Amino acid sequence: EGEQKRVRMINLAVVGSHAVNGVARLHTELITSSLLPDFYRMWPEKFNNKTNGVTPRRWLLKANPLLAQTISSRIGEGWITDLDQLKKLEEFLKERKFLQQLQEIKLHNKKRLAKVILQETNIEIDTHSMFDVHVKRFHEYKRQMLNILRIIYDYLRIVEHGYVPPVVRTCIFAGKAAPGYHLAKLHIKLIHSLSEIINSNQLVSQYLKVVFLPDYRVSLAEKIIPAADLSEQISTAGLEASGTSNMKFAINGALTIGTYDGANIEIAESVGEENIFIFGLRDEEISRMRNGGYNPRDYYDRSEPVRMVMNALSDDRFCTENPGLFMDIYRSLIDHGDRFFLLADFESYLNTHREVEKVYANQDLWAEKCLYNIARMGWCSSDRTIME
Repeated sequence: EGEQKRVRMINLAVVGSHAVNGVARLHTELITSSLLPDFYRMWPEKFNNKTNGVTPRRWLLKANPLLAQTISSRIGEGWITDLDQLKKLEEFLKERKFLQQLQEIKLHNKKRLAKVILQETNIEIDTHSMFDVHVKRFHEYKRQMLNILRIIYDYLRIVEHGYVPPVVRTCIFAGKAAPGYHLAKLHIKLIHSLSEIINSNQLVSQYLKVVFLPDYRVSLAEKIIPAADLSEQISTAGLEASGTSNMKFAINGALTIGTYDGANIEIAESVGEENIFIFGLRDEEISRMRNGGYNPRDYYDRSEPVRMVMNALSDDRFCTENPGLFMDIYRSLIDHGDRFFLLADFESYLNTHREVEKVYANQDLWAEKCLYNIARMGWCSSDRTIME
């Protein structure tokens, strides 16, 4: 071990435990095949998979009472303790009146959140815009930075190339970083800088606004999640043990844009890949690139979108009063290996967002897909996890 002896906590936990839960199915497979294969060979009976769940009493019944009442009016209240009963909603997929009800409830929740945003940040937002929501703990593998780069790209296209987005969008962030996590805190600072620049630009703010809600907590999540149109679940494939915000958003009628990772995989299997927006490298591709040598500068050299956003990040246009402030972010991606493959996934992410816009522009189709997501979320109940 070297001069300073250390205890590896994961090894100690496995030795001392009767059971090891890998959580999402993919993560369980990774634990047994690559993270802890020696332990798995010794004690295969210890390892199991119980994907996280969320409580529908908190995240639908309490957080979204109008939606809960509307569901109960159609299928009864049995879903509250047996979430699989949501499947009964599938018979209303083509009922225009019911889909309109769902759209009206979503707009009500968006207006409620807009009041919170105005009160907390003094930013006025268009409640008819797409609410593109990314809320979770700030960590590099959760890749809030990938979303930030996409916002920079759209901003640059509007101001420098006359691009007119087909959908007006409000990008909403919330979350906290560990006190000593320098890069994660820089990401939060960059979001604030973008918010000031974009929201004050008369041209850009017609199409795009950026909001960071402070002090993310359960009571705030209960306002944000029911109002979301699009749920950002974009971790590097293979690194998210499961995720629960993806379930909370889907059960409230938001569509997911995400990587093939954690519980996103199980959501995709439940709703069908035509009702979720999957992009990016798969875990096995990430593993091959990591082992075979990944050079992010190759993507910088050959991809115009990557070059555009990285040059903007390095030329201090987002930190004019503090030159060089965001160079650590630039260096982490270009010079220090881009450990979480943001640049490798960037163009796929952009292209998938264009698909999101096409679907959102057809509100009837969007509402249908949202209802299908709600109807197929019975498996995500914590009741199922506890039963297992």
